Amino acid sequence: MSLQKLYPDIADLIQQEKTYQETTIRLIASENYQTPAVTEAVASIYANKYSEWYPHTREDGERVNKNWRYYQGQQNTNEIERLAIQEALNLFAPGMQEDYHANVQALSWAPANLAIQTALLDVWETLMGLSLDFGGHLTHGHKVSVSSKFFKAVQYPLGEDNLIDYDLVEQMAIEHQPKLIIAWASAYPRAMDFERFGLIAKKVWAYLLADISHISGLVTSGLHPHPFPHADIVMTTTHKILRWPRSAVIVCKKELGKKIDRAVFPALQWWPHMNTIAWMLVCFLDAQTDAYKNYALQVQKNAIHLGKELTKRGFSLISWWTDTHLLLVNIKKSHERLMCTKASKIATSLEKAWIILNKNSVPWDPKPRLPSGIRIGTPAVTTLGMKEQEMTKIADRIERVSVNVDNSDVLSTVREEVEEFMKPFCA
Repeated sequence: MSLQKLYPDIADLIQQEKTYQETTIRLIASENYQTPAVTEAVASIYANKYSEWYPHTREDGERVNKNWRYYQGQQNTNEIERLAIQEALNLFAPGMQEDYHANVQALSWAPANLAIQTALLDVWETLMGLSLDFGGHLTHGHKVSVSSKFFKAVQYPLGEDNLIDYDLVEQMAIEHQPKLIIAWASAYPRAMDFERFGLIAKKVWAYLLADISHISGLVTSGLHPHPFPHADIVMTTTHKILRWPRSAVIVCKKELGKKIDRAVFPALQWWPHMNTIAWMLVCFLDAQTDAYKNYALQVQKNAIHLGKELTKRGFSLISWWTDTHLLLVNIKKSHERLMCTKASKIATSLEKAWIILNKNSVPWDPKPRLPSGIRIGTPAVTTLGMKEQEMTKIADRIERVSVNVDNSDVLSTVREEVEEFMKPFCA
């Protein structure tokens, strides 16, 4: 029996969300649209399976060539996971597959980062990551995260130019002697020098984790420097620019593989979601195609063009530019025509006009909980087929709303324009 017949209220909410996503301009940097093939895989009967352990280990952790799981009946799940592991290596460690190991069972960003930290650090050993106030992530050692409850967390800021100050990072690493250094962030628009991070980590005998959750598609498409061979571990979520549903993959040097596997299971989670692993395999294959690489290039082009258009209109970009898929705009330093300098008010008014982005703290915010910026990303709109000319139209509407946040007539007019604007892309 269909969902509509069984639980019509739930079915209606799902349809309402579908309509909402098709009629709004989605500029959340971490959101995207998944492909029909991925949707088919994630809804597959692999959701019925329990598949404790891994297809390549015994209970004592020794690696073997034969199939082994705790439950019987795993011949198909074993093959799906083996293929997903192999394609993860092909995607993230091309030409170096024999030197690396992949784990595809981590459920999402936070569990994956915690698994890596658990594998490599003892309680109260030191990790170092970018401060949340400067674009870092909660899981990189913020005080409210479990990563700072179990481990000693040191947070490095950006430099006065809002770029990573590698000399400062090195100085702090020498002072604090972290065992794990985390490179990357959730709101940093510029390219990252993984080679320099690798040299810093080696200098203090630390592991280097490259968290590329926001830029993984740019990395695998050759549009951003690759963390390997400088990093010991690469972790990425599988949504955002990769446009897959939510999960995570960890790729590490082969000698760390057993530690990572044991930290994911049995230390932190239990049964892997085999339907998730099935669609991860689809996505790993998709991301290796020329079509995906062309998509990733267009994501980057769209972000750069949108940044140029916003700058023309008087908006102040953090670090003046973007090398990635996202833009960080300092509302308080943007042009004098803005009637309101509260980023939350700007974001709320844009939402009323069906332009969806998020308020975000910017470097040197006196009160990060009352952020001064907005964050804008181009992966979702690029998936729909938008290009530079659409970015110009989006910039125009962002400006019109931003200078008329309390004008209901303007917000209503822009909303109607957005609904019409979206029709060709979601037909």
